[in-house]
Amino acid sequence: MALERRAGLTLGAATLTTGLLAGLYYAYSCSVMPGLGRTDDHTFVEAMRAINEAILNPAFFLTFVGAPLATAIVAFRERHEGGTARRLVLIALGLHVLAFLSTSAINVPLNDELARTGHRAAFEGAWVAGNILRTVAVTGAFACLVARLRTPSSR
Repeated sequence: MALERRAGLTLGAATLTTGLLAGLYYAYSCSVMPGLGRTDDHTFVEAMRAINEAILNPAFFLTFVGAPLATAIVAFRERHEGGTARRLVLIALGLHVLAFLSTSAINVPLNDELARTGHRAAFEGAWVAGNILRTVAVTGAFACLVARLRTPSSR
C-alpha cells in the first residue's frame, strides 16, 4: 500500500510540474513574446536579457528538470504496467524529451546569441518557433499524464 501511495505521489508530482511547465511556455507564446514583439529593438533585447537571467532560479530548475525526471520515474515504476496506462506515460516521457532537446538546441543557444550580440532579427522568429514546439510537446505530455491519472492500473 505504501508503495502504491508513493507511486501515486510521483505521478501527481509529474503531472503538476508538467502542467506548470506547459503553462510557462504557453504564457511566453500568448503574452510575453507578442508583447515584446511590439517593442523597439533595444527594449526587446534588454527585456529578453533580463528575463533570461531572471528565469535561472531554483523554482524554474525544479520544474524544468523535475517534470521530465518525475515522468521518467513514473515510467520506470510502471515498466510492468500494461496497455493504455504504460503508453500514456511513455508518450509523455517522449514529449518531455522532445521539449528538452528543442529547448537545448533552439531556445538556449538563441538566448546565448542574443545576450552576446544583441541582434533581434536573427533571434525572434526562430525563438518563437522553438517555443511553440516545446509548448505543444509539454502540453501534450501534460494531457497524457492527466489521462494516466484517470486510467486504472492493471495490477
